[in-house]
Amino acid sequence: MTSNNLDKAKKQYAKIIKRKNSPVALTNGIYKRYKYPVVTARHIPIHWRYDLNHDTNPNGIERIGFNATFNAGAIKWKDKYILCVRVEGNDRKSFFAIAESENGIDGFEFWDKPCVIPQNEVPDTNVYDMRLTQHEDGWIYGIFCTERKNPEAPSGDTSSAIANAGIVRTKDLVQWERLPDLISNSGQQRNVVLHPEFVNGKYALYTRPQDGFIEVGKGGGIGLGYVEDMTNPVVQNEKIISNKVYHTIFELKNGLGPAPIKTEKGWLHIAHGVRNTAAGLRYTLYMFMTDLNDISKIIHQPAGHFMSPLNKERVGDVSNVLFNNGWIRDEDGTVYIYYASSDTRMHVAVSTVDKLIDYVMNSPKDGYTSSSSVQTIIDLINKNKGLY
Repeated sequence: MTSNNLDKAKKQYAKIIKRKNSPVALTNGIYKRYKYPVVTARHIPIHWRYDLNHDTNPNGIERIGFNATFNAGAIKWKDKYILCVRVEGNDRKSFFAIAESENGIDGFEFWDKPCVIPQNEVPDTNVYDMRLTQHEDGWIYGIFCTERKNPEAPSGDTSSAIANAGIVRTKDLVQWERLPDLISNSGQQRNVVLHPEFVNGKYALYTRPQDGFIEVGKGGGIGLGYVEDMTNPVVQNEKIISNKVYHTIFELKNGLGPAPIKTEKGWLHIAHGVRNTAAGLRYTLYMFMTDLNDISKIIHQPAGHFMSPLNKERVGDVSNVLFNNGWIRDEDGTVYIYYASSDTRMHVAVSTVDKLIDYVMNSPKDGYTSSSSVQTIIDLINKNKGLY
């Protein structure tokens, strides 16, 4: 019985690792979605899940269960497509693990062991959603959310938490140096992203200040601040560059995804926007471009979402959610956008720098009223007269 259980598990694992991916037929011309997720809980290695010693596991029982693989940072490293995946166990604890692929669309396999992230004086209870940035100072930085129980919560409250930005850096994605957590004037910080270049000799950080763990309160929006020394990460001159707006996809809150991509036209950004619905929070992705010489200045932003959950992506641990914190630009201009659906699994969408620039610069902006939306459609209809 034992060998049958393990043999089946090994065969299922080999099958999903070797499974080839293919683009779906339907496309909007901006990107190609793919048929299968690129990383799921079924991609977790057998030796992470099972005790393979027959004497200590005679029934072939899965000893450690895993719930989800999502919200991955991404980087091209030694010609491999690397994802720093948020892995969540059945115990609800998240941690980071590196998965790599030869082509970026299938064949992702986890490295032998999860990432070991050193602790600060106050240990993390939970860590998640790492953004990887290859900075011009020579380090690869990982900025992630570190969560701890709120020490000021009433004795019977076992859910109130405090979130902040934890910071690590590495030269090899194996040995991680823990730096102090981010210091800012905000009550809590989530979705903090490091800009890949110095700005006036300082490190630039995109932030998302908020009052509470869930509710942004009077905070919210995508902020921008500066740090002089990442070993003493005190944010200075923080200001909001992209705010929440009533009756939009980012009405409730918004936050940057990965570090922006530099192009000849400007910096390409992808972010998530959140609105409340009768079915709960809905997360979609949107894009904008900032000025090459002034990264605080948004120069183009199309209306509405760039990507939303479709079909099976809508259902999962936290349904109706798309989240992105990693993308990779290849030398030929191909862009691999890695996104998670419903806090459950990782997907890829493939585009190019040229297509993304075209989308961001030439798509209509939001007029913020139904009337203006209708006028935008009429303007396009009039432009197309004689062409249909």
